[in-house]
Amino acid sequence: MRCIHIGVAAHGSGSDPERARRFVKALPKDVRILLGGYWGLMRDVADAAREKDIQVIFFLPHDPPEEVPFDEHFIKLDTGLDYKGRSVILVRNSDVLAVLGGEAGTIIEAFMAYSYGKPVFILRGTGRTTDKLERVFLEAFDERKSAPVLYVDTPEELAERIILWRATGEIKRR
Repeated sequence: MRCIHIGVAAHGSGSDPERARRFVKALPKDVRILLGGYWGLMRDVADAAREKDIQVIFFLPHDPPEEVPFDEHFIKLDTGLDYKGRSVILVRNSDVLAVLGGEAGTIIEAFMAYSYGKPVFILRGTGRTTDKLERVFLEAFDERKSAPVLYVDTPEELAERIILWRATGEIKRR
């Protein structure tokens, strides 16, 4: 089985190292995590991945607020694009998108992944605007049902459901 590329959509302001650690800890080592930057919750995910020996690929906008440190676990790609442009590259290179909580940019990445046919797994209860998605969109973002959308309750379940999808190709709803 080939290495799965897990795109992570997460807020760039604030921090939640515990949420990031719990998500990454539940992942196997044979995945790659794709991120759009090294600040906020994205930084927490990257640092947790480094501790677990998981490779992280960064798709950076033209003017990132934080530089990615040199590290054998980190691959940095300077896209030369604005934030929305770099999101296209991030999503297109992901096999699946994990939404760890965020605002408009995270929601845009979730809709973009869906439109490209990539499964979208969304963590509930983050205290961010992405928590409101389930009130409007249940199993899909529109009638086309371009990709499955699944909401989960814990960071561990987020990782587990992605790995289950990887193994079976199916989204099993509870």
